[in-house]
Amino acid sequence: MNRALCVWAEIDLGCITRNVARMKARLAPGAAFLAVVKANAYGHGEVEAATAALQGGADWLGVARVEEGAALRAAGIGAPILLLSQPPMKNLPAAVEYDLTPSVYSADAVRELSEIGRSAGKSVSVHLKVDTGMHRYGVGCDQAESFVDFISGLSRVDLTGIWSHLAVAEELDNSFTSQQLKLFLEMIDSLGSRADGLVRHISNSAGTIALPEAHLDLVRAGIAIYGIAPSDAVGRMVELEPAMSFRSRIGMSKRVSEGEAMSYGLKYTMERDGYVSTVPCGYADGLRRNLSNVGEVLVKGRRWPISGTITMDHFLIDSGDEPLEEGEEVVIVGAQGDEEITAQEMADHLGTIPWEIVCGVSARVRRIYKR
Repeated sequence: MNRALCVWAEIDLGCITRNVARMKARLAPGAAFLAVVKANAYGHGEVEAATAALQGGADWLGVARVEEGAALRAAGIGAPILLLSQPPMKNLPAAVEYDLTPSVYSADAVRELSEIGRSAGKSVSVHLKVDTGMHRYGVGCDQAESFVDFISGLSRVDLTGIWSHLAVAEELDNSFTSQQLKLFLEMIDSLGSRADGLVRHISNSAGTIALPEAHLDLVRAGIAIYGIAPSDAVGRMVELEPAMSFRSRIGMSKRVSEGEAMSYGLKYTMERDGYVSTVPCGYADGLRRNLSNVGEVLVKGRRWPISGTITMDHFLIDSGDEPLEEGEEVVIVGAQGDEEITAQEMADHLGTIPWEIVCGVSARVRRIYKR
């Protein structure tokens, strides 16, 4: 590793490829695999992660915004790309230009796509989003038949898929998931022959791993392709390899006397004479300030406490009687020796989810890719 780097995220693309391959091997016969690479691939790097996922057998890619799909096309990626949210009206022409498949759930958007298709002399493929109880986006199940008929009555718009999203699939004993699946399948049945040929999908990462009955024609896996389990119970069902580690280096080490307080707010006081090391990584890099005096990091394969308030660009380590050398690697998330700090562990400290941890590694942190 380039020792000039003071903070970086190391991404093992081989982990993404293998995670996708393992999950795809679990799919019901005939089911395709969509790798979700929105939000800069959950902080891992959109183009690089998409390429690795396709190498692992992904058939589709999923993004949240037209700009994300355009970036993949600009990188030469030709795989089908589903827009997981209906784009704003002003972005619909770009969605068609970049051959993205929009999710739709409003009549105005479908009419506009029909007009765009006519002007461009091409048909626009869309997937209908149906709300089965999460109440975020989508038409109601009782409106699906009329909406399908509405789309079929327009030219240059082809309904090629229909989908919904599971709210609590990672909670394996929660009956709401089976209720959602039942509602979705009943809605499909109500369409009769109008559903013929439509790509049906409802599974997220947890559904992909734990619910083979929900695989249908396509699954959409996000967090799990990056090696993070949606829950402990789901994680025990498949081997996943975390792709990201978050690292820095010791910037300075000094001797500090007993009774001295440190960092903003002076909220950490030395209980005895000892060594304090400064690490050039802070909340502007994605190390959340709430980890002050709570979190730990790895140096020399051992755990050390984050001591004092995490600042925008730095944090401190109280290493007691052991001086830590300038340039020594510090692992914030990842493994070192026999120890590991996972995104889940950090999330547990913060009362949040590991999605937020990896997405929160900021753009100023350089990504280093390896296999």
